[in-house]
Amino acid sequence: MNRYYNPVQTVEGPGCAGELAALLREMALEEGRVLLLVWNEDVLKLPTFMELADAGFMVCSLVFRASNPTVEQLFETYQATRDFVPEVVVAVGGGSILDVGKSLCCLYGTDLPDADSLRRLIEEKSYGHPAARWIGVPTTAGTGSEVTCWATIWDPERDAKRSVECRENYAFAALVDPELAAGMPVTLAVSSALDAAAHAVESYWAKGTNAVSRGLALEAIRTIMGHMDGLLAGTMEAHEAMARGSMLAGLAFSNTKTTACHSISYPLTMHCGIPHGAAVSMLLGPVFQLNAQALARPEPLLDALGVSSPKELAEKVCGILRRSGQPATLKEWGTQREELPRLARLGMTKGRADNNPVPIEPATILSILEQIYDSSCKLTRKGA
Repeated sequence: MNRYYNPVQTVEGPGCAGELAALLREMALEEGRVLLLVWNEDVLKLPTFMELADAGFMVCSLVFRASNPTVEQLFETYQATRDFVPEVVVAVGGGSILDVGKSLCCLYGTDLPDADSLRRLIEEKSYGHPAARWIGVPTTAGTGSEVTCWATIWDPERDAKRSVECRENYAFAALVDPELAAGMPVTLAVSSALDAAAHAVESYWAKGTNAVSRGLALEAIRTIMGHMDGLLAGTMEAHEAMARGSMLAGLAFSNTKTTACHSISYPLTMHCGIPHGAAVSMLLGPVFQLNAQALARPEPLLDALGVSSPKELAEKVCGILRRSGQPATLKEWGTQREELPRLARLGMTKGRADNNPVPIEPATILSILEQIYDSSCKLTRKGA
């Protein structure tokens, strides 16, 4: 039986971040205690956020600069903010900021003396009902984290990627303002866009896919891939399209989760330093080749991607990465071939690997990693 559920109030369009104060009033906060979690001090100077205090809210601001937040970093942020007792967390930034913001909502009201106790809480998923609500204001167009109820927290000490998951922890609202993402460097913009495309592709073929998610996924893919040239050129139209496409992809996979591409990509980011969007996008072609046998109708997906085969998709992604100034193979990213067997074992992520329509195991992953280790991709034609 197909089911789709997403309660996030989404507001999308240039300048929509200015609706923040109105949304906070709509939440009818008892004391008006707002934690403003941002990725850069300059964000705090924007009128939208400066006016919150004048609007009667009690604001505590905190800058969180780390990418790929760890268990220890989340614990430090929890310690720094728990005594403020926020009623709502406004998370402004990329996926890392949004993931930390939504995670904090599940931690407040819980006594956590150290990082190990937080680690156990995440492993056991025993956080209960969130003690605060949150609003997501993405400044990158890629993660879709503003419309999902889970957060990625990294644990390199244990060679693990962890997930804070709570169905009651969907955002009260998401403000998707492309003007906030317009200043991204092209490499980050492209990496983020490819991550969003992967969310949509994997939502289309995931074991838990449904008719609504597939429809959202196809529209997201068409929107993202159809504006990739504009993104590489830095046009505002493309940034608006990427913000919309990322949100649609987030809505799609909020009900399906991701699959083998994300599962395999996690250790590539954690141990090889490959940006998440680049890592996951390099895997799209090989994993599509594997999963094609399980798709009753691969044609709509191929059409949305603008390719005729998984091989052409691999070449297209390779071209996009290189045109944005990024490496397109594991070797070019500095990964050593002898690392591949270990990376393959670590690529079996619970909840992602087993959500793939075709079963995978470390030997399968090793074969896929070999394919993207030193492949000779041709630069694709303009528009690819």
